[in-house]
Amino acid sequence: MAERVSRLSTEKAAVIFTRSQCPMCHTVLTLFSELSVYAAVHELDKDPRGRDMERELARRLGRVPPVPAVFIGGKLIGSTDMIMSLHLSGKLVPMLKAAGAIWL
Repeated sequence: MAERVSRLSTEKAAVIFTRSQCPMCHTVLTLFSELSVYAAVHELDKDPRGRDMERELARRLGRVPPVPAVFIGGKLIGSTDMIMSLHLSGKLVPMLKAAGAIWL
């Protein structure tokens, strides 16, 4: 499953693993939408192998629940707390631009 997560996490400049009824996932997705980020989104509760991917993401993040799990430029950045911290400190947009997830 580690290989599948690694492959999916690099399919676009920004990749978000979520669950459909997750409020924190919605928060990150809304932020990325407002920033005009073109991200690949994988809803793990709708994927037949989603539980296995959640376990792999929990291992990588060192936390449960593992969603949202945000990858930028193929690198695991973290969950909502890290994304919001980067955004509030002015570091998220430059990171997204450098990865090619924002064109403006």
